[in-house]
Amino acid sequence: MTTYDAASPTALLFNITKGSFVDGYGIRTTIFLKGCPLKCKWCCNPEGQSFAPELRLLIDRCRGCGKCVPLCPEKALTISDGLVQVDRARCTGCGKCTSACWFDALQIYGRETSAREMFDEIIRDKPFFADSGGGLTIGGGEATCWPDFCLEMIRLCHEAGINVAIDTCGYVIGEKRFSVLEQADLILFDIKGLNDAAHIANTGVSNRVIHENLRRLDALGKSVIIRYPMIPGYNLDEAEAIADYLTQFSCIERVDLIGYHRFGATKYDQIGMTYTVEGESMPAQQRQEILELFQAKGHNAQLGG
Repeated sequence: MTTYDAASPTALLFNITKGSFVDGYGIRTTIFLKGCPLKCKWCCNPEGQSFAPELRLLIDRCRGCGKCVPLCPEKALTISDGLVQVDRARCTGCGKCTSACWFDALQIYGRETSAREMFDEIIRDKPFFADSGGGLTIGGGEATCWPDFCLEMIRLCHEAGINVAIDTCGYVIGEKRFSVLEQADLILFDIKGLNDAAHIANTGVSNRVIHENLRRLDALGKSVIIRYPMIPGYNLDEAEAIADYLTQFSCIERVDLIGYHRFGATKYDQIGMTYTVEGESMPAQQRQEILELFQAKGHNAQLGG
């Protein structure tokens, strides 16, 4: 059973990474919160899209023992051809089945945690932050969808002298959610494309709010690192236009060029989703050419996060 401070705001956590060098400056601890308003077709963290807990099935670990089946209150599990099958329409992500699996074939993405509980974990890493100029990064999913949790984490970390970065898709609606970006020390801000129709088709939302929020952050003088995911067949033809567009913003300290990869593709089947993006990882030469393009436009650009 999860225990947490009832007076402290909570969020649904699906992962935590320690010793990260790709989520801001220095050595960082990155926490990932579930739920995102975007549904990017190439998303490498599909387990972060839903706002509810999700059952992960690692089918290669299943031994077909069937001990999990009677534990499901929704009757979502069956054994077929010697392996467990999940009826996703029935599964609620309660996690009761996971306790019966000795082989860890069934796992839950998403556990409730409080800001105080999370801070008690983060503070242990402070010596690494101090020596490297690092800190905490809150990502997702979309971190700002949990504003109370994020604001409390920022308050606690600032009191302890810990830098906080927010990794955002930029689709932030409402002043309370935007205040998370205002209070953060650093914002990692995604720009996925300029063509609004293509943005809607490939992420599910318009990019107008995103670009307006970048303008607001620029007016506030916030520290921003742009993340540009380079996706074949979607936004590579906009690379030069994006490089030109970003030159107007004085808040941008760096542009991270994220090459397309398929590392997250296997996760889709594990949670009952379908990966629809075709193509292979970007060739090194193509990534280098786009890097040189951004640098020629005057950007402090790098490959990767």
